Amino acid sequence: MRVAVRTLCEFSARSGDLDHRYTPSPSAEEGIAGHSRVQARRGADYQSEYPVRGCCAGLELTGRMDGYDSKAGRVEEIKTHRGDLSRLSDAQRVLHRAQLRAYGALLCAQENLEEIELALIYYDTVRDRETPVVEQATGAQLWQELTALSEHFLTWWRREERHRNSRDGVLAHLRFPYPSFRSGQRALAETLYRNSVQHRILMLQAPTGLGKTLGTLYPALMAMPRAGQDRLFYLTARNTTRRMALESLQTLVEHQPETPPLRILELVAKDHACEHPDKACHGESCPLAAGFFDRLPEARADAAEHPKILDKTVLAKIAADHSICPYFLGQEMARWSDVVVADVNRLFDQSALLHGLIHQNDWKASVLIDEAHNLIDRARGMYSVALSQAQLLEARRQAPFALKGPMDRVARAWQSLAREQPEHKEPVFLDTIPESLLGALLGLISAITDHLTDNPPDLPLQELLFESLAFTRLAESFGEHSLCQWEKRGRGKAVVRIQNLIPADFLAPRFAALDSLTLFSATLSPGIYHRDLLGLPESTQWQALPSPFSSEQLQVRFAPHISTRKVDRATSLEPIARIIADQFRTRPGNYLAFFSSFAYMNEVRKTLAEQAPDIPRIHQTPGMSTAQRQAFLDGFTAESQQVGFAVLGGIFSEGIDLPGERLIGAFIATLGLPPFDPWHEVLKERLQQRFSAGYEYTYLYPGLQKVAQAAGRVIRSGEDRGLIWLIDDRFAAPGIKRLLPQWWFQE
Repeated sequence: MRVAVRTLCEFSARSGDLDHRYTPSPSAEEGIAGHSRVQARRGADYQSEYPVRGCCAGLELTGRMDGYDSKAGRVEEIKTHRGDLSRLSDAQRVLHRAQLRAYGALLCAQENLEEIELALIYYDTVRDRETPVVEQATGAQLWQELTALSEHFLTWWRREERHRNSRDGVLAHLRFPYPSFRSGQRALAETLYRNSVQHRILMLQAPTGLGKTLGTLYPALMAMPRAGQDRLFYLTARNTTRRMALESLQTLVEHQPETPPLRILELVAKDHACEHPDKACHGESCPLAAGFFDRLPEARADAAEHPKILDKTVLAKIAADHSICPYFLGQEMARWSDVVVADVNRLFDQSALLHGLIHQNDWKASVLIDEAHNLIDRARGMYSVALSQAQLLEARRQAPFALKGPMDRVARAWQSLAREQPEHKEPVFLDTIPESLLGALLGLISAITDHLTDNPPDLPLQELLFESLAFTRLAESFGEHSLCQWEKRGRGKAVVRIQNLIPADFLAPRFAALDSLTLFSATLSPGIYHRDLLGLPESTQWQALPSPFSSEQLQVRFAPHISTRKVDRATSLEPIARIIADQFRTRPGNYLAFFSSFAYMNEVRKTLAEQAPDIPRIHQTPGMSTAQRQAFLDGFTAESQQVGFAVLGGIFSEGIDLPGERLIGAFIATLGLPPFDPWHEVLKERLQQRFSAGYEYTYLYPGLQKVAQAAGRVIRSGEDRGLIWLIDDRFAAPGIKRLLPQWWFQE
C-alpha cells in the first residue's frame, strides 16, 4: 500500500497546538492558480509536478514536487498564502519544511544525487509576491530524516494494512441483514453493485418504498474489495437522512456472522461539535487546542479501535478522555475511516475536506449521494455569497480605531456604487464585479485578520471577515456560470450578491476524481437536466427502477377547470376549497394541501374555513422551529382527521414519512414553477445559451420535481392506499403528464 508524502508528514511531523487563527488562506482554486503563476516564471529546465517515489523503512512513498530544476539542482515546494506571512504558525512552517525535505530525500535517492538545494516558496496570492526560504542538504542527511519519519509511521501503517485486509475479507462475503429483500430492493442492490465494480457514474431514479438507504449501502460495501476501493462516502443534504444511513450501517454490522472491522465516521458541522464556541481555535484561547497534536496519537488510536460507530456522541467522549477538540478529531479520523457519512458540502464546497483527502492520498473513492435531486440547489448555494452594506456599517460603529480607515474605504466604495446604480424595486444585474469594492475589501480583510490575530474573538468582525473572504474568492472565478446582483432597499441597506447559476463548472472536477458514483433519488427525471447542471460526464448512465407500488394503490384526480396561475388565483379560491371539502367529507382522514406560496395557502385556508368550518385545519408558518415542525407532524396520527396546509418545496413536501392512516391524500394546487421574476428570467437566458433548454431547466423540471416529491408523501409502503388531487388545468396536458411518475397511471 502506498503512502503520500504529505500524509506521512502530517502524521509524523506535527506537534504542539492546534492553531486555526483568523489567517485567510487561499481557496483551492486560488492555490492552484498561484502554483501555476509561480511555475510559469521558471526557466526551460524547470519541471513542474515532478513525480518521486521510493521505499523507506518498509513504506512505499509517493508524491509530486511542485518544481524541480535539474540544471540548478533545486527542488521547490510552493505554499500559497494571503497577507502577512508572519501570521503563519510555527507548526505550519515545520510541516511545510518536513514535506519539502521528504521530497528532497526521495529525489536524491531516485536520481542518485549527493546534495540538493531546497526552496520553500511562500507565494502571496493577493500581492503576487514570492518569499523564498532556501537551504542546502545532503542526500544522506535527508534520507536519515525521512527514515525517522517513516519508522514513526510504520507501526500505524502496518496496523492499517492488517485492518484493510481483514476489512476486505469480511466485506467480500457481506450478508444482507434480513431474510429477504423488499420488493425491488434486490434489483437496486444489483444495479449499484455493478456500477461500483465497473467504476462508473450512475444516476438512479429509485422510487420511494425500495429501502434505498440499506439497498445502496449493502452492495457498495460488498463491492469495495473487488473494485479495489479505499473509501466509501455516503452523502446527503439532510440530517435526518444521515441518521438513517448510520442506523442502516449499524444494522448491517450487527447482522453479520463475523463483525466487520469497519470504521464508520459521522462528520458533523463545527457548530454541532465545538465544546467552546466562545473561544478561538488556537492553544492560547481554547484548552482543547493547546497541545492538540501531542495528544492526538493516543486519541486517534482509541478512535481507530473503538467498537462503535464514530458518531458525534462517541467522538465527543473519546475527545474528552484525551482533552482534545472533538471536531478536529473527527477531521483527523476522516483520513482513517472506511465509511464516512456526511453532508454533501464535505465533497463539493470550496474547501471540501473529502475532496482534498481524495487528491492527497490518491484514494479510489466510492460515493453514494442520497436525495440527489437537491444537489443542484445546494451546489448553487455553495458557490454563492451575499455582501451586506448594513453589516459593514454596524461593524464600523463598534470597530476599534485601527479598523476605521479600512472600513471607511469600503464604505466609500459602497457609496460610489450606490451613486452609479439608482434605486430600483427590482435587483440590478451587473456585468462585472465592482473593482473599487473588491480592492477595498482586500484591504479590510488584511486589517481585520491582523486585529483578530492579536485580540480576543469578536463575533461581528469574524462574520464580516468570513463574508468578505467568501466574496473575494468567488469574485476571482466569476464567469458566465454566475451572476452579480445589486439590490438597494433604502439608505445603507444595499446588498451585492454573487449567485451561482450553473454549478456544473465547479462540480465537474469533483466528479472526475471519484472511482465510482451513484446519485439516487425518487425524482431524477429527466436525467439530462441533472447531468447538464451538475457537470456530470456524457458517459453517465441513467436508469429508472420500477416502483414497488401500483396504480391500484393511488387514485390520481385532475381539476382541468381550475387555473392556479397568478392572474387567476382570486377566482380559484372557492373551487379549490370546494374540492378539499368534498373530498374530506367523502373520505374523512388526514390530508396535506400544497400551494405555491404562504399567501396563496392562507387565502385558500381562510376560504375553506368560511365554507366548511367543521373541517379541522392546521398549517405551516414561515420559519418554524424544530419543535414546531415536529408538533405539526405529530398532529397526523392514525386516529386524527384534518387538512394540513403547507408550501410546495418546503419542509413538509419531502423527507417526511406519514405511513398508513397518518396521511391518505394530498391536494397539489400549483404546478410548482418558480416565480417569473428577473432573477429566474436571467437564469433562463443563461441556460438557454448553454443548454438550449432555458424554460425547461429554469421552470418546468424543477417545478414538477417538487410536485412528484410532495405527492410521494402519500404512498409509503405496499399496504398504503391514497389519493392525489392535481389542481391546475396544465396537469392534464400530455407534455406535463409525461413528466410525472408513470406508475401513477399504469393500468
